[in-house]
Amino acid sequence: MSLYNYPIPPSSELTSESTFLDRRKFLAGTTGLALAGFAGTAEAKGQAKLRELNFEKSPMSVPMAEATSFKDITQYNNFYEFGTSKTDPARHAGKLTTVPWSVKVDGLVNNPGQVDFEDLLTKFTLEERVYRFRCVEAWSMVVPWVGIPLASLLKKFDIQGNAKYVAFETLVRPSEMIGQRARGSGIKWPYVEGLRMDEAMHPLSILAVGIYGKTMMNQNGAPVRLVVPWKYGFKSIKSIVRIRLTEKQPSSTWNILIPREYGFYSNVNPKRDHPRWSQASERVIGSGLFARRIKTQMFNGYADQVADLYKGMDLQKFY
Repeated sequence: MSLYNYPIPPSSELTSESTFLDRRKFLAGTTGLALAGFAGTAEAKGQAKLRELNFEKSPMSVPMAEATSFKDITQYNNFYEFGTSKTDPARHAGKLTTVPWSVKVDGLVNNPGQVDFEDLLTKFTLEERVYRFRCVEAWSMVVPWVGIPLASLLKKFDIQGNAKYVAFETLVRPSEMIGQRARGSGIKWPYVEGLRMDEAMHPLSILAVGIYGKTMMNQNGAPVRLVVPWKYGFKSIKSIVRIRLTEKQPSSTWNILIPREYGFYSNVNPKRDHPRWSQASERVIGSGLFARRIKTQMFNGYADQVADLYKGMDLQKFY
């Protein structure tokens, strides 16, 4: 299958075609009300004003798929810097100041430096890619991310030949990130993640700067986050401030914290259970009080695109 023959979620996961084709009306209505409601809270005082993004429809987007509601995408999140409950990020992340923002790029590159968030919006081609996005507790959403291919950014800094991995760091600002002040999580900040170079350069890996055609809410990882759709959600580090290219495999937060449960690769693999639960099925967010479960697909449904990256690897050992 071609790289651009993108896996299409079942029709039960998709919003109607009429809603998709009437996108701007939808955004101005339902989404606009949701944004206005959030912006009016005290917690939102640090949230940068959301902006419409100019973007192209990526050939890797799922046609006519805007499945998960804006409300669910922005009210049910994992973002431990703001608390461990799924509702904590929506309550607390608005306090994070995201303007100005820059991302430092260093390590094994010939032109180390930084890129400002505004440059990501104006000097790169933004694309909308609708991904089925899985998180660690076997729940899933279909999210219309807007962003740039990670490879497009990395190439700007002239990668050295001995670079084999890409390491990421999130912001450390306990004065605004309440979860970084909490005791008992065991997490050593900053939150860190990493990809192998071929994973980072794959066209499916993006630096997301928005959802639903607008810059993203703080609780979703504003202003810039990683999205790697064939891996569990915790690999897609949020609020990135540094990207470093290395020769050795970098650390990743959950692998440091509980290595028996969370491997470095963290590819979606229904054949390898988490020690405390099965990963053979997933709960669809937005499907009601008694959420239905669907069968988990290998590499989250992107096997045709990414399986060759792991050819010959023991995926029970390199999990």
